[in-house]
Amino acid sequence: MKMKIRKGDRVRVMRGDEEDKNKVGEVIRVLPKENRVVVQGVNMVKKHQKQTQSSGKTIPAGIREFEAPIDLSNVALVDRASEKEAKETRRTSKAKGAEDTKAEKKTSRRKSSTESKVGKTKTSKKSEAKGE
Repeated sequence: MKMKIRKGDRVRVMRGDEEDKNKVGEVIRVLPKENRVVVQGVNMVKKHQKQTQSSGKTIPAGIREFEAPIDLSNVALVDRASEKEAKETRRTSKAKGAEDTKAEKKTSRRKSSTESKVGKTKTSKKSEAKGE
């Protein structure tokens, strides 16, 4: 599946820990096979690291703090200029369009139903007048 979010994009965290919700950050890394992204400054995790030695290099012991990956479904792309969610702006425009079409349908139905009632009343009055 092709990912819509790329490295360098600004995203808003929609779900997760209370401290991370509604945070906006830049995507540092994208993991397409796992369907996850790493956002700068969000989902910070502490890891206790033992001192290790490999190929002559020593990694010191201590507590490392780094960003953990977040599922792609929990973030939303943000417009850089307006700092609003791109998804939300698309939804509202679609919803407005849908509401307008619904309103048109309702008004057109009402007109047709009232016209038919008005037409019936006129014809019934004419028939009554002829009968008298």
